Amino acid sequence: METNHKTYTSLCILFVFLLSSFSDANSIVKNLPGFDGDLPFTLETGYVGVGANEEIQLFYYFVESQRDPLHDPLLLYLTGGPGTSGLYPFLYQIGPLSINFDNSTWEKLALEINPNSWAKTANVLYVDLPAGTGFSYATTYNASKSSDSILAKHSYKFLIKWLEDHPRFLNNPLYVTGISYMGILVPVVTLEVYKGNERGDQPQLNIKGSMIVSPLTDKFNDFNSRFEFAHRLALISDDIYESAKKACNGNYIDVYTDPKNSACASSLQRVDECTSRINAGNILDPFCDDVNPDPTCREAAAIYLEYFGNDKEVQKALHVREGTVETFEKTNETIHYVLGKNDTECYSYDIFSSLVYHKMLFSRKCQVLILSGDHDFTFPYVGAEEWIQSLNLPVESPWKPWFVNNQVAGYRMKYAKNEYSLTYGTVKGAGHSIPLYKPEEAWIILDGWLSSHSYSSDI
Repeated sequence: METNHKTYTSLCILFVFLLSSFSDANSIVKNLPGFDGDLPFTLETGYVGVGANEEIQLFYYFVESQRDPLHDPLLLYLTGGPGTSGLYPFLYQIGPLSINFDNSTWEKLALEINPNSWAKTANVLYVDLPAGTGFSYATTYNASKSSDSILAKHSYKFLIKWLEDHPRFLNNPLYVTGISYMGILVPVVTLEVYKGNERGDQPQLNIKGSMIVSPLTDKFNDFNSRFEFAHRLALISDDIYESAKKACNGNYIDVYTDPKNSACASSLQRVDECTSRINAGNILDPFCDDVNPDPTCREAAAIYLEYFGNDKEVQKALHVREGTVETFEKTNETIHYVLGKNDTECYSYDIFSSLVYHKMLFSRKCQVLILSGDHDFTFPYVGAEEWIQSLNLPVESPWKPWFVNNQVAGYRMKYAKNEYSLTYGTVKGAGHSIPLYKPEEAWIILDGWLSSHSYSSDI
């Protein structure tokens, strides 16, 4: 029993049976190690308890808009994984600070202002979820278990309780946003908000829609689309492509479980040989090695952020409750999803596709933005185009370029049905984490999309 108990603890989540006080629910962060002087923006961190007895304590980072915080949109930003901390997009992608790599070491970060922060145009609320992610934790072992569907409900409860504590933002236009694996969750959470309003839940939320970067939407289609993408981007030859198409019957990920289909397996071995040393985050970047990785690599992000997040001075500055998290990790790998991963003791991947949730939003007044980097091999634009087309929405604006500094920054088109709209855009040269590779373009397309909406309150 002792061995099993230790195993469960290490595989799942550190849980704490007794907390001395919840009086530190939220606090303004005045400064952070690595940044000289006081922070020139408003950063609040804190905890929101969800569950019947608030046994799940979710840690958040809230950055007020630097333009007009009482009227600008409020973005709930859900980080991918699942199990990746909100500290990652805060410092690596869309937050008001970024890492000055020229002056940083693994052990000591130098921070600088991010000129393309999404806080230039919106209030952004990052959250570590589920429990066991970042600085979030559970006070009981059972509460440490989660799933896609549970995570969606907890995200909605988090929003309700956070806005109860911050009523000045209740009338701000609300968007549920996220990246990568959160393509599974964002439509579900968005629908939860609409349904909550329709049920009469209080407070009523001024939901306007959702935005997802590089989404995983369907756990077959999006992984399967890597094959077509590899051909379009000249990673595999025509003969490899044609032989696999002929042998595999449209399934390029499940064939190894079928020992009878040796022709397909042989073709896909050739595909693997051609793509296994390709950087999935951005095919133009070097393949990420564990030793001295490029700053854009996931391995580098983990090293930088884990040194930073485990620094006691950093935790003190962020008002992290002492003793609640044994070790900060950029991503909790026991929760993080990879192709074919089965449910674990801690997490159930129980939503296979979010397409049905997208369709249920058609009857709501809802605006949706989907963005893909056209060099992303993780969840290629090919798959995104396929599932969007499968929705059979009328086209309002056909495929055409959009521009930054008089240069083509990508392409976009818009679909609309009644009061529902979906804008799909690509970002030229971007990889999976679009704001990391093309920060100015990511901010410009978001700002333009948000600005195109009418922000009168409908509740």
